[in-house]
Amino acid sequence: MEAEIVGALTQFGVAGLVCWMWLSERRASADRERQITEAHTKLIRQDDGHRVLIEVVRENTKALAALEVGQRGLGAAIDRMGSRPGMNQG
Repeated sequence: MEAEIVGALTQFGVAGLVCWMWLSERRASADRERQITEAHTKLIRQDDGHRVLIEVVRENTKALAALEVGQRGLGAAIDRMGSRPGMNQG
């Protein structure tokens, strides 16, 4: 491969070298741009996933808080029933 490049460079001279360098840079730049785009897309997907996860945790917290309120109410009702006169006779 190097022999082909050297042959092409000697055939076209400095203009060929400059053109080859420019094409090499453009190719490398396109690769970097593709990598950046892929990384950005991955980050956006992760961000969406994190938002969904945070919303699920938030909804679960609300459900647990509601369950706790219900359990406390049930416990208080049982305590009231146990403290009524005549309820402790068995």
